[in-house]
Amino acid sequence: MKVFYGARLFDGERFLDDHALVVEGGAIRALVDFVDRPLGGETFDLGGGVLSPGFVDWQVNGGGGVLFNAEPTVDAIARIAHAHRREGVTGFLPTVVTDAPDVLASALTAARKAHVRVPGALGVHVEGPFIDPSRKGVHPAEYIRPMREKDAGALIAMRAGVMVVTLAPASVPLELVRRLADAGIVVSLGHSDATAEEASAVFDAGARAATHLFNAMSQLHSRAPGVVGAALADSRVVCGLIADGEHVHPAACRAAFAAKGPGGIALISDAMPPAAGGPDTFEMQGRRMTRVGNRLVDENGALAGAAITLREAVRYATLTLGLPLASALTMATLTPARLLGLDGRIGRLAAGFAADLVHLTEALDVAGVWVDGKGVQEADERA
Repeated sequence: MKVFYGARLFDGERFLDDHALVVEGGAIRALVDFVDRPLGGETFDLGGGVLSPGFVDWQVNGGGGVLFNAEPTVDAIARIAHAHRREGVTGFLPTVVTDAPDVLASALTAARKAHVRVPGALGVHVEGPFIDPSRKGVHPAEYIRPMREKDAGALIAMRAGVMVVTLAPASVPLELVRRLADAGIVVSLGHSDATAEEASAVFDAGARAATHLFNAMSQLHSRAPGVVGAALADSRVVCGLIADGEHVHPAACRAAFAAKGPGGIALISDAMPPAAGGPDTFEMQGRRMTRVGNRLVDENGALAGAAITLREAVRYATLTLGLPLASALTMATLTPARLLGLDGRIGRLAAGFAADLVHLTEALDVAGVWVDGKGVQEADERA
């Protein structure tokens, strides 16, 4: 048994003061008043700060110098997990972007194996190739293609744990959107120039998310609301948002938060290899990507993913955007867990939930991380 106290507890929605968290066998046993904490066992006086559920990041391309597309293996997923875990991420989706068919196949196989071998590897996020060429961003145009029946069948067959598929109606007919959603895949609308009406039809067909809101999608205009307007207006939709000060203007971030609330925005890192301690440059599909200040760009200056971790997104949301810390933490814990259908197991501090925890200082630095109740070093030894 482990007993944590001395910090404010954030249960996924609210703060609890003068409480203790009791962990046993890798799961949370109880949250109790400090005076009622059980005696004996291993005790952790955290000495201030916040004890929160571990962060859940549903869009991680890489980190710590590793790019999943370049190394679609279980070992690469483990190294990415290791890098982000030290930044408080205890659950994530390795994300494969548009690439050659053999890369996608290898990534799906690796993610299927990693789901049972790598702590925190929750499944996979497939971002392309079934997107709109007109909103491709840095995705290579030569690999973008329409989804066929056999593509949908292959994705369904390879799902292990959570699978998110980012797609656009320009490349995927509504009947295949329905087929994926009915099979338990989280369908997300992204890299799309769809009209608001087309986007709403995708949501009606079962899509439940929007990938990196505002980026690589049709924008909100008064008489043409686009994907952005459709996603903001639909209470069924959870919007991923890169809060790094580069991808989205602060005023646009605040507008999205005002429209959706913390239950409708899931912070994401969209992390590339420079995140979580990686070098400033890397190669992606034969192109050189570079971190310039807080921006990560290709040779033409186009944004190419991000160089942040989810902890840095939480810090930006609170210290720069001025959001309440509780809201920012919800968007990094409970909301993504709910989107992924895992809010009965992770994303909360509650009895029966996994003891995936992050201890943050008052300055929102990471002071400690536990996965299934084990400290980060123990979790790394399991990987």
